Amino acid sequence: MTIFEKLSQLRQQIPPHVTLIAVTKGQPTTRIEEAWQAGQRDFGENYAQELLEHVGAALCGRPAREGTQAEGTHGGVPLQETTWHFIGHLQRNKVKQIIDKVSLIHSVDSLRLAEEINHQAAKLGKIQPILIEVNLGEATKSGIALAALDPLIRALSPLTHLELTGLMGMPPPASDPEAARPHFKHLREIRDAINNKRVYKLPLTELSMGMTHDYQVAIEEGSTLVRIGTGIFGNRL
Repeated sequence: MTIFEKLSQLRQQIPPHVTLIAVTKGQPTTRIEEAWQAGQRDFGENYAQELLEHVGAALCGRPAREGTQAEGTHGGVPLQETTWHFIGHLQRNKVKQIIDKVSLIHSVDSLRLAEEINHQAAKLGKIQPILIEVNLGEATKSGIALAALDPLIRALSPLTHLELTGLMGMPPPASDPEAARPHFKHLREIRDAINNKRVYKLPLTELSMGMTHDYQVAIEEGSTLVRIGTGIFGNRL
């Protein structure tokens, strides 16, 4: 099945209010461009260096190739710019390199990282949307512990060049997608509790959860952003 066919199938399964993020980790530029030609506009990267390489080399808003008519274009001219998401662990010393290239940072897990994002965004006169990554189980090493979540959120409110829009989570690895359901449900309940308590100055609307093998379960539990790599591109080269 081609990338175009895989994306077409995914779009039939994913509701319009859910953003499909094509995860480009380990993928060559040719595959990214093929996805762009098929109408994909949201891409996600795990590593700062790979993001820089892909942004520099990928199609990223150039007109479609002659003889093609990608979804979201008119006469081969893009109607929507490429949107890059940073979804992996972000080191503070890498923030400066990516801050002008990303639309949403999914993986904030500390106040020090948030402060650096705010600092670098202020230099650009930019308000940077972020998600907080929450640790959903002992088997998943990334993300902030639940007990530290509310204090972190309260500390973000004074940061004027940063806007918290929601939460991200990855359940412990499991072959059965249903095993992830309780974790996805829990993250949604955490988000709703934060809103009910008005911990942050604005309501949180986004939930980044669900990947190739469990995105359908994640959507059923309220995901608004799904991160799919192998389901679009196949195995990494």
